Amino acid sequence: MFSLAPSTSTATRQAKRLARRAEELVQRTLTGVGARQSESRISTDAQAYWREPAGDRWLANSHWRDASVFRDNDLWSRIGREHVELFERGARMAGFTRPWDRIVDWGCGGGANAVEFAPHAREYIGVDISPATLRECEREVAAVCDTPFTPVSIDVEAPEAALAQVGEPCDVFLSFYVFELIPTPEYGERLLRIASRLLAPGGLALIQIKYDTGSWWTRPRRRGYRSGLAEMTTYPIAEFWELATRCGLTPAAVQLVPRNELDKHYAYFFLTKA
Repeated sequence: MFSLAPSTSTATRQAKRLARRAEELVQRTLTGVGARQSESRISTDAQAYWREPAGDRWLANSHWRDASVFRDNDLWSRIGREHVELFERGARMAGFTRPWDRIVDWGCGGGANAVEFAPHAREYIGVDISPATLRECEREVAAVCDTPFTPVSIDVEAPEAALAQVGEPCDVFLSFYVFELIPTPEYGERLLRIASRLLAPGGLALIQIKYDTGSWWTRPRRRGYRSGLAEMTTYPIAEFWELATRCGLTPAAVQLVPRNELDKHYAYFFLTKA
């Protein structure tokens, strides 16, 4: 006998999607009527979420290789390869020809990018909130190259503490899948100023954000961190371009990725330091 009813697993996935959509609607409606949470409150929630490993969803969000989303496919490996290719194209457009001797990876996660960028460097500095994630990233790098890995652990409320730990200027500053997770768009200005201070003159940053399309659904969420961390912060493209300029970085190019296997509305900014 054949049945047209959806399978249990399909029905469960559909129910979860509907629940997530309903939660997003509630949170955005609250934001729209002025019930925003403070940056300090969101920072506290973000710190609590990222500090320690907590299940498969956490592993996936942190881009650990053994998260279920990366099993039985080559997605984890492709993330870093595609970002290296993107960086090389952007470097040519920006006229960046210096060696990648010292790389800072802000929000290095489980190493998907580090394993591809580190072999090009003499020193790789991974910055992250989670000590466990830093150890995982260091392990992944050690498995593919001899480049020294320097872990830098920070708290969400004090990202500027990384400046003293990193010390010397870097040639390349990377940040992938981080700016959409930060507490507020205003917090992003702090990170851009840190990037500007860390980059050596002539250095190049590649920073990925989620862009605001003008739709109500793509505005910064500003509340309910744990249930909507990947929608927490977005920017209109022109606004982020101008913000980077105010922070001492010169935009050289931007590449848009409306959708890929991980999510949608990605913008990659190539920013130089005079």
